[in-house]
Amino acid sequence: MEENKNIEETVEVKDRESQQAGSAEGKAGAEAKDGQENRKRKSRKEEKKEDETLRKQIEELSDKLAKEKDDYIRLMAEFETFRRRSSEEKLNMVASAAADTIKGLLPVLDDCERAMEILEKSSDDAAREGTSLIYTKLMDYLKTKGLARIEARGEVFDTDFHEAVTQFPAPSEDMKGKVIDVVQTGYTLNGKVLRYAKVVVGA
Repeated sequence: MEENKNIEETVEVKDRESQQAGSAEGKAGAEAKDGQENRKRKSRKEEKKEDETLRKQIEELSDKLAKEKDDYIRLMAEFETFRRRSSEEKLNMVASAAADTIKGLLPVLDDCERAMEILEKSSDDAAREGTSLIYTKLMDYLKTKGLARIEARGEVFDTDFHEAVTQFPAPSEDMKGKVIDVVQTGYTLNGKVLRYAKVVVGA
C-alpha cells in the first residue's frame, strides 16, 4: 500500500513538474511571440522613419537639381545674349570702319565727276576716256561693298535722301517740288544714307 502511495506521489510530482514545465514553455512561447511582434512593430516604425528620411532627401535633391537646372538655363541664356551682342558689335565695328573708309573716298568720286564734266567740253579724248575709266573702276569696286548713288535729278524732293541747298523757280509746272539740279551727289551704303544728295528744289 505504501508503495502505491509512493508511486501516486511520484506520479503527482511528475504531473506537477510537467504542468509547470508546460506552463513555463507556454509562458516562454508567449513571451517569444510578444517579442517577435514588438520587433516587427519596431522594424515597421524604423522602416517608416527611413522611408520618411529618404523621401525628404529625395525632395531636397529634386529641389536642388531643379535650382541647378534653372541656374544653368539662365547662364546659357546670358551667354547666348553676350555672344550675340559681341557678334553684332564686331559686325557694327567692321561696317563702321568700312563706312568711314568709303566716306573718305567720296571726295575722290566728286572730283572724278567734276573732271568728267569739264572734259566733256574738251577735245582731249584720251583724258576724257582715262578719267571715265578710273571713275568707273572705282565706282564698280565700291558698289561691291554696298555703295549706291542716290538718283535725285527729276525726282520728288525727299528729306530721307535729299538735302535742299536752295529753291529755284521751277522751269515747268510739273517740276514744282522736284529736284531741278544736283549740287553734290548723295550715296547710300547697304541701304543706309552715307551722304545726303545736296539739291536745288523747284518752287
